[in-house]
Amino acid sequence: MGKACIRIEVFYQDKEFRGDVICNKLKNLGFKLKKVYITDNYLINANISENQSVIIAKSLIQSVTQSYNINSPYFPNSFNYAIEIGFLPGVTDNVAHTVRESIEDSLTISLDPKSSVFTSKTFFFDGDITEDEIIKIAMEQHNPLIHRIKILSYNKYKENNGMGVELPIVQISNSSAVTEVNLDIPNDELEYLGREGIPEKDNKKRRGPLALDIFSLTSIKKYFKTIEKRNPTDIELESIAQTWSEHCKHTIFASKLDDIDEGIYKEYIKNATLEIKRKKGDRDFCVSVFEDNSGGIKFDENFIISDKVETHNSPSALDPFGGAITGIVGVNRDAIGFGLGAKPIANRFGFCFANPSDKNPLFREKNKESMLLSPRRIMEGVIYGVNVGGNHSGIPTPQGFLYFDDRYKGKPLVFVGTIGLLPATVNGISSVEKRAMPGDYIIVVGGRVGRDGIHGATFSSEALSSGSPATAVQIGDPITQKKLSDAIIKEARDKGLYSSITDNGAGGLSCSVAEMARESGGFEVELDNVPLKYPGLAPWQIWISESQERITLSVPPENLDEFLQLMNKRGIEASVIGIFTNSNRAIVKNHGKIVLDLDLDFLHNGLPPRALTTTYSKKTNPFPEFPEPEKPEKVFHDMISRLNTSSFEFISSQYDHEVQANSVIKPLQGKGRINGNTTVIRPIFDSIKGVVLSQSLYPSYSDIDTYWMAACSIDTAIRNIISVGGTLEHLALLDNFCWCDSNNPERLGQLKDAAKACYDFAVSYGTPFISGKDSMFNDFKGYNENFEQIFISIPPTLLISSIGIMENVYKSQTIDFKFADDIIYIIGETYDELGGSEYLAYMGEILSGSKYIGTKIPRVDPDQNKKIYKSFEQAMDRELISSSISIEQGGLGLALSKSAMSGMLGFEIHLSNLPVREKLRCDYLLYSESQGRLLVSVDPKKTKKFEDIFKGLSIGKIGKILNSKDIIIRGWNNEVLINTDVETLRSLHKQRFSNM
Repeated sequence: MGKACIRIEVFYQDKEFRGDVICNKLKNLGFKLKKVYITDNYLINANISENQSVIIAKSLIQSVTQSYNINSPYFPNSFNYAIEIGFLPGVTDNVAHTVRESIEDSLTISLDPKSSVFTSKTFFFDGDITEDEIIKIAMEQHNPLIHRIKILSYNKYKENNGMGVELPIVQISNSSAVTEVNLDIPNDELEYLGREGIPEKDNKKRRGPLALDIFSLTSIKKYFKTIEKRNPTDIELESIAQTWSEHCKHTIFASKLDDIDEGIYKEYIKNATLEIKRKKGDRDFCVSVFEDNSGGIKFDENFIISDKVETHNSPSALDPFGGAITGIVGVNRDAIGFGLGAKPIANRFGFCFANPSDKNPLFREKNKESMLLSPRRIMEGVIYGVNVGGNHSGIPTPQGFLYFDDRYKGKPLVFVGTIGLLPATVNGISSVEKRAMPGDYIIVVGGRVGRDGIHGATFSSEALSSGSPATAVQIGDPITQKKLSDAIIKEARDKGLYSSITDNGAGGLSCSVAEMARESGGFEVELDNVPLKYPGLAPWQIWISESQERITLSVPPENLDEFLQLMNKRGIEASVIGIFTNSNRAIVKNHGKIVLDLDLDFLHNGLPPRALTTTYSKKTNPFPEFPEPEKPEKVFHDMISRLNTSSFEFISSQYDHEVQANSVIKPLQGKGRINGNTTVIRPIFDSIKGVVLSQSLYPSYSDIDTYWMAACSIDTAIRNIISVGGTLEHLALLDNFCWCDSNNPERLGQLKDAAKACYDFAVSYGTPFISGKDSMFNDFKGYNENFEQIFISIPPTLLISSIGIMENVYKSQTIDFKFADDIIYIIGETYDELGGSEYLAYMGEILSGSKYIGTKIPRVDPDQNKKIYKSFEQAMDRELISSSISIEQGGLGLALSKSAMSGMLGFEIHLSNLPVREKLRCDYLLYSESQGRLLVSVDPKKTKKFEDIFKGLSIGKIGKILNSKDIIIRGWNNEVLINTDVETLRSLHKQRFSNM
């Protein structure tokens, strides 16, 4: 047999396109580079012969364009420095996992469990660069929280005969001992315990945040003293912390708030849905709401559609790629774990970032080594993470958005969602009814357990600070999860092999097993049976780890053998780790010894009730006085090329939306390929029914009034669905509250107002909430570039996602102007409502250097808007509309621009024809963000029928589509305010991110 360790380096023989991309990017950052070369390195620590190593190497290349070296370094034509980047020990290496499987397949062998495969990349930089500059380049190319790095000059590389072999093998000295935690300590020490975590044996280091306040710790202390009559073990305290975390229990939404005894979730969100369901009666389309991993609505008599939107903000701030990919594959598992298992059929995304041009650093601690990643690095990493998660899983990603505000610099917001499809019944029973039964085996399938993700749930319940643990970062493996998903959804579910299923997400086994045990009444787990990535994990680490790609199932004894055989056949690791009971006890053993023994009711319901109070002093922002711009054409051009209005085609074009062949209205619309705000998919090929997806948020409105911020978000999310052919009758909502500093009574007052608006407008429109999520501490505590202490809070942000069912996808409509001479109409009134608008922000930046806010926030009139939307549904059903777009951020000006750019046809309009209550300035007419409005084009032959439908409602015939690319906008006196063309607009709209 051959050497114990083999290093295979793969490189391109001629063109190195990846290197050219990196070279150009670094040139744009000011580095004087000529060329960048790259090798993909594979380190195989196994007993492999020379002949076998050649077979392996050949399987790793594309033979026409690539070549390889085995245990021999690659030397490019010319370079100054080489940087090798690989993962730190224990960090998930997805490519290595796939290569290991490839080796076993190509050699028809099973590698010894102690064998290991690792990957890395070496970058060779040729150019005029100094030693200091190569260190800066290295910082651009890696994240020290997850990567190891090695830098060699040309001479050192030659002297060492390459990079050498350094295996990132995990070595943990932790013992399997379980420690007792003394809670009989003063309150200040209890508070420190909750904030910093359990002390290690040396008493110098803490494990990381439990995120338990003094009230929770006092309750735990009392329980163990009076009921268990002992101190808790470390694994018990860690388990309670995960279960009681804000991330899992949503304590703020559940707490008494002022005079709302049952909390704002039940009062405003859940009760809204219950009231709507009662009113709809037989027309109720909700199947499962607020009870499962996702929400479910009726698609037709035979199928159910599920939907869930999650956030993965805190991990994405530390490692954007890992945080984002873990978020998207995690919410995929929410679909897989919904009911008896739904097939993921589409993904959503939404990203809130700081300005990517901002180069001023932030630091977690008062030293240079703790620097946060820049907004640009965070943006690039998050976008790529969702790319890999969706594309590699074979799930289309047709819908999403991009939003910028400087206050997302401390913590970005990363929204990811998944729509699922499942039969209404499985083996003759409802597919949304599941229950783990006493005697069922507890089975974990999918990935193995490591230290990744430890304290993820508690970490996400706090502000990002110097105490935030790097172990909270995980990296998802979409390929492993794809195999798991197919085996569960396509086979095990329909064979009826399990009785219940759930995602292994926040809190790991501690939460998934304990949640399922509520169905049966108890559980017993043996940690020895949990498969590990490497030895040395302590029991508490195994129990709360959030390592990815894991699903927990309950399998009846009579189905166990068949289930395990199926998983083995599909190459999926499945382990029996325990049994569900009806003992009302949560019991965990390690080496046969009980290490966790808790009352199940206390674990789930022992969290002490909190009584919170609010204040809310709404800001009065002076209205910025400024004259109507002298150069309205320049303003028009600028307004379609801002961060928040520019094309994000660079994201949409890299996210596969065709993979399951279900797309109808695509993310980029028309000849001009312009981002729409709504998409339509067709999940069942022998049905013409479709699923309509959209969303909305207005964080800038929170600076004025969070009630109307929430109202506008709801109205826009609904209107977007209506604009393509959806209906109010079959439309549901999801809420994602991302708040900040949520112990602050002012912030809680803002939250209460926003939640009340959710109730008021959901009930008014008859659109139930079917699922939701809250993330309450999106703050950053740290230091600026001068090492001055700072505290950055995001603007209170509410994402409203909307999902609707439409009867006939062939009647759906897109945003693009399609036919010359079609008449352009605006539906709905325009008001002087520019408070928090993109236009005021722009004017403030150019006139004073900072954004104007204003006070006149858009208001929502649901009664009037319902009449408009119902009439609009009729017009769409009768196919009277040639194009339609919902008017949202950026107002009429942006809507007109997008429709023209999408269709590559110009237009001429008269602002004097807009429906208004009072005469407004032309810039207000163009950029007001008044709600309830739609912009449409109509065939001249159909205008009478169209106008008849909207009789008595506010509509304006404002112009027509031209048989040219000219764009002409006239003012009150018919004067030409703007005279430009589609090509100019399109170029400006797409230029900002053209290098991405």
